[in-house]
Amino acid sequence: MRVVALVSLALVAIGVWLLDQGAKYLIVENLRAGESVPVLGEFFQFTFVRNSGGAFSLGSGTTWLFSSIAALVAVIIVVFARRIRAMSWAVLFGMLLGGTLGNLTDRLFREPSFGQGHVVDFLHISFFPAIFNIADIAIVSSMGLFILLTARGTGLDGSRPPRKAAKADAEGAAASDGA
Repeated sequence: MRVVALVSLALVAIGVWLLDQGAKYLIVENLRAGESVPVLGEFFQFTFVRNSGGAFSLGSGTTWLFSSIAALVAVIIVVFARRIRAMSWAVLFGMLLGGTLGNLTDRLFREPSFGQGHVVDFLHISFFPAIFNIADIAIVSSMGLFILLTARGTGLDGSRPPRKAAKADAEGAAASDGA
């Protein structure tokens, strides 16, 4: 199962990265910075912006810091991946790695310079206060899955601790056997 999980992690990461970079390529080639194109009227638009900061453009001007953190996250995921056995965790870390690499690619290779490039954001929902991209969706989705798996107690191998009721029944059965 370990090999299947590692291959799945890699395929999800590559898929997210390709989808993110492909969409960004289309936006950069077809829109000018600041331009918006309605997709679902005013509710959902493609709005091309270049973001030198993090989420909600926080930390603008510290692109090198975000580049360093993203590179570290990617390395940690690759090193940590050997321990993953469950498909759910493989998908989670694949989404996180693909999203991290998508934005890191922008920071490394886009203007204004290596390691200080601005991330291409283009997804704009009218009621949401930020413009984001596919890499951001993958990162946030992976964190949602992380919360779900952690709350369920799912281990990296896919195991889950026994439920309290089942544990209490087993303890009660063991006590009556010993009586």
